[in-house]
Amino acid sequence: MLYGSDRVLGSCFCQVDSARKHGILLEAVQILTDLNLSVKKANISSDGRWSMDVYHVTDQNGKKLTDERVISYMEQSLGTIHFTRTSDYTGVTALELTGTDRVGLLSEVFAVLADLQCDIVEAKVWTHNGRIASLIYVKDCNSGSPIEDSQQIDTIEARLRNVLKGDNDIRSAKTTVSLAVTHTERRLHQIMVVDRDYEREPVLQRNGDSPVVTVQHCERGGYSVVNIECKDRTKLLFDVVCTLTDMEYVVFHATIDTTGDRASLEFFIKHTDGTPINSEAERQRVILCLQAAVERRASEGVRLELCTADRPGLLAEVTRTFRENGLNVTRAEISTTLDTALNVFYVTDAAGNPADPKIIEAVRQGIGLSELQVKEMPLIYDRSPEREGEEAVGVAGAVLLSLGSLVRRNLYNLGLIRSFS
Repeated sequence: MLYGSDRVLGSCFCQVDSARKHGILLEAVQILTDLNLSVKKANISSDGRWSMDVYHVTDQNGKKLTDERVISYMEQSLGTIHFTRTSDYTGVTALELTGTDRVGLLSEVFAVLADLQCDIVEAKVWTHNGRIASLIYVKDCNSGSPIEDSQQIDTIEARLRNVLKGDNDIRSAKTTVSLAVTHTERRLHQIMVVDRDYEREPVLQRNGDSPVVTVQHCERGGYSVVNIECKDRTKLLFDVVCTLTDMEYVVFHATIDTTGDRASLEFFIKHTDGTPINSEAERQRVILCLQAAVERRASEGVRLELCTADRPGLLAEVTRTFRENGLNVTRAEISTTLDTALNVFYVTDAAGNPADPKIIEAVRQGIGLSELQVKEMPLIYDRSPEREGEEAVGVAGAVLLSLGSLVRRNLYNLGLIRSFS
């Protein structure tokens, strides 16, 4: 791997040369993603049996990488890249949940797990087009070991399935318990594709900021050319490459460019057997799947960060407070490190609109002002001019600047720094 600095772009670049193999691109992008690095520009090219990929990256705040520990970790990981990496999750039981999203659902799920003596080690929750997918890693509260007893597993599955079904989701609610753990975010994409979230109508229309995806045929080389224009965000490249890889497409060439808050991505792809996209139905499916991949992780609502001493039932208590105040969790990232809970929640009101800042403040008062911090209150929804004017005053008072970054949290989890704060 070649590493250097780009003074013009204010970023660092890394060049990865490797034997061409299906999935090797995803592996490289996954390494950068897991370090919470932002890919500002990239050129990907395969020539015969070899690939040469160049990535221009910054930290999550758009600043040049200066921490030698991060750089060293990145160089080591990319220098020994291969497709079958060992999972970071060991000694846990994985719960996969799918169902119809509703206010308070996450609170009910966490309450059931607390009642069944399940200690939540880590979890990620996504919602998209009215559907919810979650991957939750648990241990037995008493033994601290993975849950392997078949009777206990059957009980967990049955009770969670009843919660997910609610009153009107008898057919599509699913619960799976497994000791086999894969990359969390890749698995969430797979779960939502199987659930066919990309075919469902969006619950709330975005304010003209939906991703634009086109697929065309290129006679020269026999490629299918995929172009994506959308708002830039962290982990965007991973979400797109992950989706193309799991749909059994090979990326031969690609260009990624970002300007301001916009991103432009172009991919020259073929099936694994060397053929291009060959039907209108397939073309439409690729477009819908890529649009969904971009939208699933888009930040909807107020970003709340909880940092406090971990304790049994903490998540059930916090999410119950959200529910009692009419807040819906649209996305969540749960982690526990050295008995400290580090959790991120994105919340909206029950209808999917921006939450009232007064309600957010009341929730913070109930949970603890020093423990629950407001980090972002994005204005991405379609709203009337009158409502927009009213909210602007409240939003301005509620938004707080972030005191840290998720890059530091990842380094803390990896043991590369001693303090998260």
